[in-house]
Amino acid sequence: MKTIAYIRVSTLQQDVSNQRLEILEYSRKNGLKVDDFLEIEISSRRTLKERRIEELISTLDKGDTLIVSELSRLGRSTVEVISLVNKLIRHRINLIVIKQGLRITAKMDMQTKVIVTMFSLFAELERDIISERTKSALAGKKANGIRLGKPKGTIQKSSLDDKREMIAELLKHKVAKAAIARMVGTSRTNLINYIRSRGL
Repeated sequence: MKTIAYIRVSTLQQDVSNQRLEILEYSRKNGLKVDDFLEIEISSRRTLKERRIEELISTLDKGDTLIVSELSRLGRSTVEVISLVNKLIRHRINLIVIKQGLRITAKMDMQTKVIVTMFSLFAELERDIISERTKSALAGKKANGIRLGKPKGTIQKSSLDDKREMIAELLKHKVAKAAIARMVGTSRTNLINYIRSRGL
């Protein structure tokens, strides 16, 4: 069983050594041995892949432990953090978060179950707050006479766009629409709608 520490800072002004010292001190006090450190300087706004979270999880096996200084190192939102914690639990990987005093075990003991339940409630609350903010913002724009949605006449992208020249050429040679639809892998109705929207 191995223990891996994940350290992330957002800017050059921040120092990975502070997180490293915090993790080493915690490990010393609790009799843990950190086998490896994954250190990265990148914004939390980047994807999980860019933050090397996916790579990190792929190196952890059942019974291994991931240790971080605080939850914010793992994700940019409560929803993202919860999703990651659930993934670790599914893979039977332990998680230690020093500042929040969390120790989530792969054995799913009572403390872990309570923490996961609370996390799920927080994630749901965050989704509700975001949804409410979005609705309020849209209502405010509508009240101020701002038109919502795409401008009238906007042409949506279509999977047939890359076959437009071929369709136009076939139409020019009077090929039946049903036959063209089969050639481009769509239905006759979709093809007709596409032809009308593109003025072919």
